[in-house]
Amino acid sequence: MRTTELVSGFRQSAPYVNAHRGKTFVVMLGGEAITQPGFRSIINDVALLNSLGIKIVLVYGARPQINQALGQAGLEPTYHNRVRVTDDDSFKLIKQVAGALQLDITARLSMSLSNTPMQGAQINVISGNFVIAQPLGVDEGIDYYHSGKVRRIDVAGIRRQLEHNGIVLMGPIAASVTGESFNLTAEDIATQVAIKLKADKMIGFSEVGGITEPDGDIIAELMPNEAENILEELAENNSACPGTLAFLHAAITATRGGVPRCHLVSYDEDGALLQELFSRDGIGTQIVTESAEKLRRATIRDIGGILDLIRPLEQQGLLVRRSREQLEMEIDYFTLIERDGLVIGCAALYPFIDENVGEFACLAVHPDYRDADRGYLLLKHIIQQARQRRYDKVFALTTRSIHWFLEQGFELVTVDDLPSQKKQLYNYQRRSKILALTL
Repeated sequence: MRTTELVSGFRQSAPYVNAHRGKTFVVMLGGEAITQPGFRSIINDVALLNSLGIKIVLVYGARPQINQALGQAGLEPTYHNRVRVTDDDSFKLIKQVAGALQLDITARLSMSLSNTPMQGAQINVISGNFVIAQPLGVDEGIDYYHSGKVRRIDVAGIRRQLEHNGIVLMGPIAASVTGESFNLTAEDIATQVAIKLKADKMIGFSEVGGITEPDGDIIAELMPNEAENILEELAENNSACPGTLAFLHAAITATRGGVPRCHLVSYDEDGALLQELFSRDGIGTQIVTESAEKLRRATIRDIGGILDLIRPLEQQGLLVRRSREQLEMEIDYFTLIERDGLVIGCAALYPFIDENVGEFACLAVHPDYRDADRGYLLLKHIIQQARQRRYDKVFALTTRSIHWFLEQGFELVTVDDLPSQKKQLYNYQRRSKILALTL
């Protein structure tokens, strides 16, 4: 059983390995995550992403570590409008903390001991002056001193390192054009780097595995406006960990700046990062610029995905077998539902122009997605196409889904009601039921 589960999981993840290879991910590792027992596993998983050909920029924060160091030194952390005020004494400690974390993370990514996930890994970890900072200055009479924000990103420099398969590591300290150093937030750096690099994803970690509903269920997907409303509620109620608030703020800015997807996963759950990226539905929350699912016309590039979807149904005798060559000729008839680059549903509208009717055919939805009315969505879209073409009716042949079609308004008809071309091709051995919908 264990072998079967391993093989099944490996096969299921393979399309995502192919989809993610060559993409750029910005991983925001907050200081809260670094303090957790699972930190070592997170670093191992980041290294695994790098080994799979994913370009990684790792941005680390140090908020709790800095507060702890300040407390031990007898210095009280000072904030204005939720932004740290970094005076001279604080900044000396902050630079020490940030530098120590940089060395620790680099050491973890350099590990290649036998009998560990890092065995044989040879990862170049590159840190440098990729971020140019500027001071926050004075706000409402409060001088932020050494607290700063991103002024410029050396995009070309980062890309050169990523092209050579290195992991670019960035901390919360950045230099300015005047030769000074400033304390920035990890979320500011991660957001601006993701936007300027045109990253494919930004990933963050929190105590819980995402944004939750009142009943505790994790919300799988949010649009930026929805995430903004939740952020305001969490901030008002003070009911979220700092990492969650920081990530939400960053994700809203990043998605509005052109980053397609931002993922929030748990730093407590072992392997959460891999489960989020390499399983069909993930386990965290995505903030996205558009829905993860798209309904669109099929192209020749979708042949492989459609074949993977319909072959099991053909083997069960639920669909008439179609060859790759036939699909290539008929691809313009197909509409599909795509999720994260994978075809999870398809249907076709075959034209019979002489009789001014169309055939609704080859409806297939992936088994993992059959509970969300995607078949109805495809049917609705096909009917809309037929109406736009001013067809008189749409018909369908089925051996199993008779009641489903009747529920959608179709009526049972006979072979004699088929278009003449289709009537000649009717398979009397299959004895498919024929249903039609008048438009």
